[in-house]
Amino acid sequence: MRGFHAILWAAALIVARGDALADWQVWTISDTRRVLRDEAPGKTIEVKLAAARNETVSFQILMRSDQPIKGITVEPGDLKGPNGALIAAKDARLYRQHQLELKEATYRNDAFKPGWYPDPLIPFCHPVTGEPLKGARFTAVPFDLPANETHGFWVDIPVPAKAPPGQYRGMYNVTAEGQKPVEIPVALHVWDFELPRVSTLVTAFGSPAGRMRDYYRRRAKEGKDKEPEDWAAVETQCAAMLSEHRFNATPTGALAPVAKPDGSFEISSEQITGFGGLRRFVDHCHVNAICTPHPSSSGVKDPEAEKPRLHAWLKAWDRAAAELDRPVLFYTYLKDEPNKEEEYRYVQKWGKAVREAKSVVKVMVVEQTKTSDEKWGDLYGAVDIWCPLFSLHDPETAAKRQALGEQVWTYTALCQLKPTPWWHIDFPLLHYRVHAWMAWRYRMTGLLYWGGMSFWNQVEDPWTDPKTLDRRKDGKGPMWNGEGTIVYPGRAVGYDGIVPSLRLKALRDSIEDYEYFAIAERAGLADKAQDIVLSVTKSFFDWDKDPAAYDKARAELAKLILSAKR
Repeated sequence: MRGFHAILWAAALIVARGDALADWQVWTISDTRRVLRDEAPGKTIEVKLAAARNETVSFQILMRSDQPIKGITVEPGDLKGPNGALIAAKDARLYRQHQLELKEATYRNDAFKPGWYPDPLIPFCHPVTGEPLKGARFTAVPFDLPANETHGFWVDIPVPAKAPPGQYRGMYNVTAEGQKPVEIPVALHVWDFELPRVSTLVTAFGSPAGRMRDYYRRRAKEGKDKEPEDWAAVETQCAAMLSEHRFNATPTGALAPVAKPDGSFEISSEQITGFGGLRRFVDHCHVNAICTPHPSSSGVKDPEAEKPRLHAWLKAWDRAAAELDRPVLFYTYLKDEPNKEEEYRYVQKWGKAVREAKSVVKVMVVEQTKTSDEKWGDLYGAVDIWCPLFSLHDPETAAKRQALGEQVWTYTALCQLKPTPWWHIDFPLLHYRVHAWMAWRYRMTGLLYWGGMSFWNQVEDPWTDPKTLDRRKDGKGPMWNGEGTIVYPGRAVGYDGIVPSLRLKALRDSIEDYEYFAIAERAGLADKAQDIVLSVTKSFFDWDKDPAAYDKARAELAKLILSAKR
């Protein structure tokens, strides 16, 4: 029987290749890279994937023709596995890749190539209701392919947490008016281990919905648009999309201690365990960290002179964390990039006062572990969580802080000083995946990014203008394509909320890669996992530029994890 299925599989593969090379050319890729509009056709039609349970894997379907083709759509198929197991077609998420024309290079991108870059992903269906999206400014399908242009679709396949391990096979069909359907054989091997739903890597990317408010309010004030009528629905959809991609969502509403007449502070039980409270949000969105308000919101102006009030405020968070009863990191974003002496003094004063309370609320500062200027002194004793820029990470001093139980996160920004993985549309998509490998290499536990993923205020329409952060004056100065923007406004595709990008998908893959390292470490295999990591990433400045190398290394990590189960 197995031989019969193999014959059918081979026959379908021959037919698929024949159709792909007939009147139009269809091919697939599954590595972490963009395919631009002017790229020539590939030769691979079959898809070969591997994943753990509770992981999402992806592939791209690409097409090109010397004649226009109308009415293209993609039909997913069930993937059938061992003993009748099924990864259902209805659970796949499909998108069409929308392209942005980039005419100018991001600052310091010496390898820039002008062209049409895919980034926003137009969903086939509404992300909450599952209903097909129709009639909006941009629709996924049916799609009319222009002549002599390469365009693509993105497919996400979530592997169920209870999927039996083994090989799954199925077919995806690409259809179009006047064309024979193209069959795409898909093979997915499910490894016999599971990724936890709550991720190990902490992410601090802010609130897309919060940043959206600024964008729509500005446009409404200018008479160009109107605000969403149901912000609660927007918040819910944004949180769901972040959770789906393994990012921490931001709780809706203000969660803050309230001052009591006796000098204490309180966060009510209703806010923590009530219907719609924090516990429900944490469980539903799989949150592993929460950013608290700045400690100055306690009303304290001088943390040394008013230390009892500050500590009373922190105790309210301690009680809330105990009542929440979940393994969630609470932290306060104390200071962003202290680059002056008075800013160092601020961190020293506030950070030490907060840490003296020995609260669950940890002090996070966006700064490297090596002091900026020795005349200012250091920040030791004032920081629990260090967050250096990729290019400013100092391994020696960081390792000493980690040995004392302090955490190190990392982040990227506009002014990287060395060739680290810049996060902009015109840099390789791999830049968004490789950072977690680098983070693990240095035992960093978190990743931060500014803007809440939806910084659109400097462009009229992020669906057509990639220059989301432009600081040029009189045509001169730096500009960054896609800076602060990792999601796009959903209104253009038929709903209020956000839609993902290729970059968001690559970041999700990176967070899932990090989970492989964590699983290996929990199995006592950290040293062997580190050897695999070092095979592709030596430092933030030295990493393998071939996307296929990371899939190969990930397979080695899977083999390592499976060896511990035998």
